[in-house]
Parts: sequence; C-alpha cells; structure tokens
Amino acid sequence: VQLQASGGGLVQAGDSLRLSCAASGSTFGIYAVGWFRQAPGKEREFVGSISWSGRNPFYADSVKGRFTLSKDHARDTVYLQMNNLQPEDTAVYSCAARKNKPTTYLWWGRGTQVTVSS
Repeated sequence: VQLQASGGGLVQAGDSLRLSCAASGSTFGIYAVGWFRQAPGKEREFVGSISWSGRNPFYADSVKGRFTLSKDHARDTVYLQMNNLQPEDTAVYSCAARKNKPTTYLWWGRGTQVTVSS
C-alpha cells in the first residue's frame, strides 16, 4: 500500500483547507485510515480516523466539530476537511492506514505542511 498526502498550505486563522490521502497498491488490505499531525517540538498527535468503507469517523477532541473525514471510493482517497483553522493547527499532517488486526498503523504517507497564521 502506498499513501500520498496532499493539500497543505499557508492560510489565515478561520480559513479552511482540504487534505487528501490517496491510496494505491493492495488497498483491499486496508481497514482504516488515520490522520496524524506533528508540530515543531511536539509529539505526533492523532487527529482522526475513518474506516475504509467510509463509515465510523472518529476525531480527537481538539478538532471535533471543525474537521470532517470522508472517503471517495472511486478514487481510493480519504479527505480531511479542516474548517475554522487556528494557529495551533499548524503542523505537518500525515495519513496512515492499518489492517483490522493488529491496530498498528502499518503504512504511512509523506506529510503535508499546514501553516495557519493569526
């Protein structure tokens, strides 16, 4: 499985961005896709996840109500719609995929930078 994250950029506080995570290869093995972010000097933080079927989205409390996950089945792509972005959302965002078991994320894509100015 190969994952390609894209869509990052520089925006102002209150703006929106949509990140994409395109999967290729043996995608039939994917059970769920998760998004993570890492800000400078901080540990990697879980942002949210969604099943490969496009159901059961789950969000970290820090983004709940502002971020939305969805899946385009035709494109094997998971989207992270980010609204009302704040400076504290500034980070490198990465997507990852996992099987049903184990629950460890096995496949990782390269990150995309999101910078939110105040």
